[in-house]
Amino acid sequence: MNAKLIGLFSGFPTRRFPADIARRLRETLTERRNLVFVSAWPDEYARNDEDAAGMHHMFVEYGMAFDSFTVIDRRTAPADARQLIRMADCVFLMGGHPTQQMQLIREKEIEGELCASRGVLLGVSAGAINMARRALDVWESPVPYEGVGLTNITIKAHVNPGEQALLRTLQQVSAAHLLPICAMEDESAIFISENGADWLGRIRCVEDGEVRPLTQEVLTRLNRA
Repeated sequence: MNAKLIGLFSGFPTRRFPADIARRLRETLTERRNLVFVSAWPDEYARNDEDAAGMHHMFVEYGMAFDSFTVIDRRTAPADARQLIRMADCVFLMGGHPTQQMQLIREKEIEGELCASRGVLLGVSAGAINMARRALDVWESPVPYEGVGLTNITIKAHVNPGEQALLRTLQQVSAAHLLPICAMEDESAIFISENGADWLGRIRCVEDGEVRPLTQEVLTRLNRA
């Protein structure tokens, strides 16, 4: 991998990083010049600007302010988008609509820059989904699609403990496509670095028709697949 750190997040309903996640980010984000967000609502410009400011504040409150931050959406020219990714110390793939975000990534031709980045690459909800080689948005289709390819780990975000119907759907999709799925509760994270993969929070693995708590052995195997 080229990135200094890859982080996959489910969601932050309080719009704050949990302290342990913030601590991990602060350890890695030693350079904080340029923060670039990639929208998952490409045409909703006011929403994108407001969300980007709010998400940057999540860093600010833990003493991780960036010199500048910007958002890539449909306003951004492809050449400018590629340059923004190249210059970014941190790229954050935002939450929203997964397939619209992938369309934007391909429209702006930034897949190559994302995969080549040596910065910190983060994704939340839709953004974390799209980081995978085999991405999955079960609300739109039970068939996996080609994601950015930053990781072999496929996730489903916002999975609450009591959502048995959703877990059964994930079991069916996993079995049909031989695809292990990490079902992440909010305020959880998976981190990938050159030293391997680890996680924080509550995550279960859906594989071989079973739903089990994620273990380090399983996560290491998925990361190496």
